[in-house]
Amino acid sequence: MPRTAERAVDRPDTTLLRARNAVALTFVLNGLVFASLVSRLPDVRERLALSNGSLGLLLLAVAAGSLVALPSTGHVINRIGGGATVRLGAGLDTCGLGLAALGVSTGSVPVTAAGLLVHGTGTGVWDVAMNVEAAEVERGLARTIMPRFHAGWSLGSMIGAGLGVLVVALDVPLLVHLTGVAGLAWALAWGSAARFAPARPAAGGHDPAPGAPARRSAWTEPRTLAIGLMVLCFAMVEGTANDWLSLALIDGYGVETWVGVSGFALFVVAMTTGRLLGPLLLDRWGRSPVLLGCAALAGAGTLATVLGGSPVVVAAGILAWGLGASLGFPVGMSAAADDPQGAALRVSVVSTIGYGAFLAGPPLLGRLADRVGTLEVLLVVAVLMLPAALSVGATRDRTAGVAS
Repeated sequence: MPRTAERAVDRPDTTLLRARNAVALTFVLNGLVFASLVSRLPDVRERLALSNGSLGLLLLAVAAGSLVALPSTGHVINRIGGGATVRLGAGLDTCGLGLAALGVSTGSVPVTAAGLLVHGTGTGVWDVAMNVEAAEVERGLARTIMPRFHAGWSLGSMIGAGLGVLVVALDVPLLVHLTGVAGLAWALAWGSAARFAPARPAAGGHDPAPGAPARRSAWTEPRTLAIGLMVLCFAMVEGTANDWLSLALIDGYGVETWVGVSGFALFVVAMTTGRLLGPLLLDRWGRSPVLLGCAALAGAGTLATVLGGSPVVVAAGILAWGLGASLGFPVGMSAAADDPQGAALRVSVVSTIGYGAFLAGPPLLGRLADRVGTLEVLLVVAVLMLPAALSVGATRDRTAGVAS
């Protein structure tokens, strides 16, 4: 191979590196906006005089907006492009957040609900588009990088949570805080979208010939649905920790509130670490073996968390659980986008299935927890790792760029 060709392979071009950085920033901003809202939920409940149950119903507006947007976002990307779709999603997301903040500040539940619905719609559009662009960058680099983009989302959520603690301590009004974050995030997302990489055709790919049969819907593709099942299971594993881990430690072991929160923080650190280091394992061993290991690790970690008894065993279990939960969702996004033709539609399908877990999971687990106990309900995670393990074979890469 000529030396110039070697340099072209070994060193990604400047445009691709700029695109990588722009996509990473987009993930960070998405996490920042999400955590900024979460950090003010106690204020939302207080200002609107809601019970916990009423607050939960209000927050369903976010999930409903996302689930409405997710299935159609792939078609939007195919029509206007990934960068324009990120701008659209970020605009809806941040405008909805600002409207919700206005509703809370004026004590209007309907205005808040309308804002959260728009916010959720934008979140769904933004999420699919940034994952499709991340897959495009990953293909261009010819190495696994998707989990690190998702680690960027975790970093953004940590920044948002930390900023939330600061502004609450300083008694900054909710409207000022959330509209400020929304404006900054929208401006940065708009600028970063301009640096996205242009779409690359599949190797040897070409447009269908005139009169050729149309591609069937991604909703009917067995591989896409199997990836969606795997993502759903891993999303439930992550979502269960988000919603119930702190409460489970407090109720099940009788620890102080700060200990329960610290347990959740340990989970987040472990999951972020797994997403930063996971690409090394994925490129060396391939997707299926690594995801099988993740499923086993998450299942064993959950069992240790619930049955361990001693603080050391429980802490080790939480670490294993977080590491095991780290790669399923981002690898599922990569696998859905392996074939550039139809990538946006497949990512939409897989995202819709996966996010269904975040919508249905909390109420279902809450009802089950009332029957079996808050700590014991975490054993659902170990059960979910069985179908996850059976479906990881669908993630094998059918292209030459990234390890399978």
